[in-house]
Amino acid sequence: MKLWEKDTVVNKAIEDFTIGKDRELDVELAPFDILGTMAHITMLEKVGLLTADDLQQLLPELKSLYECAINGNFTIEEGIEDVHSQVELLLTRKLGDVGKKVHSGRSRNDQVLLDLKLYSRHRIYELSQDVQQLFAELQQKSEAHKDDLMPGYTHLQVAMPSSFGLWFGAYAESLVDDMYMLNAAWRIVNQNPLGAAAGYGSSFPLDRNMTTHLLGFDDMSYNVVYAQMGRGKTERAVAMALASIAGTIGKLAMDACLYMSQNFAFIGLPDELTTGSSIMPHKKNPDVFELIRARCNKIQALPNQIGMITGNLPSGYFRDLQIIKEVFVPAFDELKSCLELTAFAVKNMKVNKDLLKNPLYKYAFSVEEVNRRVLEGIPFREAYKQVGREIEAGKFEVPESIHHSHAGSIGNLCNDEIKSKMDAVVSAFSFDKMNEAIGKIIT
Repeated sequence: MKLWEKDTVVNKAIEDFTIGKDRELDVELAPFDILGTMAHITMLEKVGLLTADDLQQLLPELKSLYECAINGNFTIEEGIEDVHSQVELLLTRKLGDVGKKVHSGRSRNDQVLLDLKLYSRHRIYELSQDVQQLFAELQQKSEAHKDDLMPGYTHLQVAMPSSFGLWFGAYAESLVDDMYMLNAAWRIVNQNPLGAAAGYGSSFPLDRNMTTHLLGFDDMSYNVVYAQMGRGKTERAVAMALASIAGTIGKLAMDACLYMSQNFAFIGLPDELTTGSSIMPHKKNPDVFELIRARCNKIQALPNQIGMITGNLPSGYFRDLQIIKEVFVPAFDELKSCLELTAFAVKNMKVNKDLLKNPLYKYAFSVEEVNRRVLEGIPFREAYKQVGREIEAGKFEVPESIHHSHAGSIGNLCNDEIKSKMDAVVSAFSFDKMNEAIGKIIT
């Protein structure tokens, strides 16, 4: 069944090629397609395109299909082109001609726009919770190890004293900026495209404000041509936010791989979180971090992939846009697994204390000694030269203590302030409004 089918039989090779992975990927979109249909027909009844009796027949069936989709039991049958066709087919089988009325005032173009926006909203909500969980683990580790020093590096050369508190806390604050990016994507996603139809609106008196309210959107994409132009642009905006999160996790994974090596030996994981070698019995490999690093690098390429697919398209709908789903939809699960496993690994990570007592790191304290002399009244450049000469002569002595007190330094991590920033950006999402609206539709 095809919603556009008339009397022409399409060549099988062409049909298979043009459908692509739609049937497989559209199963993920099924709950959202059904939600959109429920909102749409509720509006159609209000504007007189469905009767109250039609609506009373359709809504229970759609709610049943929604439960089926949520429970993982929704399938797209062989020969059915996409989720939109499957839903309409099931309604028509059960209700006859009433099921054929649900498409009035819609095109598959604005249906898939809506499905992807509802899907993206839901996945952003899930990812925000995973980011907050990792954030909490990093902050807990930062507080627990705020007094445990480690060497800091520039150019992979020992530079200055750092701390595990600073290291864990740095990635926590990085996630705050990633959430700003995610919130920007949310604002783009959370606008209703339904009613754009094929990209030029409809002669039916559609109430787009009503469907915007029913689906819990903050606003709508008003211009119907722009609503259609949002396909691809929306996915790229979301992909940029996913890439930002992936950039943070990937860098943390790289640090972890480096710091777990015997040459550094800064951190360790329990044996059950590592893998071994088929030939070297001593090996405890950080495979989880290596795979997180690779998957995050893959996700960071996603905005460019989408940009290359859409880069030379004029306004209006083109089938090229279908290909975006193949790279976009799987990215959410991939990033979600990276977030969950990173949080699990961080929670179980052990740090090696007293690292800076090793003479290998004595010159990390050179700046501390320069600054101590400056505080005694020696000009900075002269103090710098004095310490430099002592190092060259092998006479440099490690200071007895370090003193860092300014905001964000070893002695003043500002974790509470960073937590306040995270709380503020989380509150900027309208998740409660979305969840309340969806709850009303399905009940």
